[in-house]
Amino acid sequence: MTVNGKPADEYFPKGLFVKTAFESLTSTNSAYAVSVHVRGGGHKAQAVAIRHAISRALNEITPELRKDLKQRGFLKRDPRAKERKKFGLKKARRAPQWSKR
Repeated sequence: MTVNGKPADEYFPKGLFVKTAFESLTSTNSAYAVSVHVRGGGHKAQAVAIRHAISRALNEITPELRKDLKQRGFLKRDPRAKERKKFGLKKARRAPQWSKR
């Protein structure tokens, strides 16, 4: 199992992230060689994105795993994204400091 060309144990700083990333493979009895390219976000977000991608691929290969993957919540995607900066503000919601006088 490689992530961005490195072994998963070497790429992720904590073993917990490796477990999270390849958690969906534990439901399958057969072994798969997995090579993943991931970018953006932190290590935790990348691990969850890898888990989601592997789950979707397993669902394509063996549709009978769908019920188990869906029950464990591996087919859900986190829809949150960064809010855009608005003009006249310093950030998305942060207004410039206000002075009464």
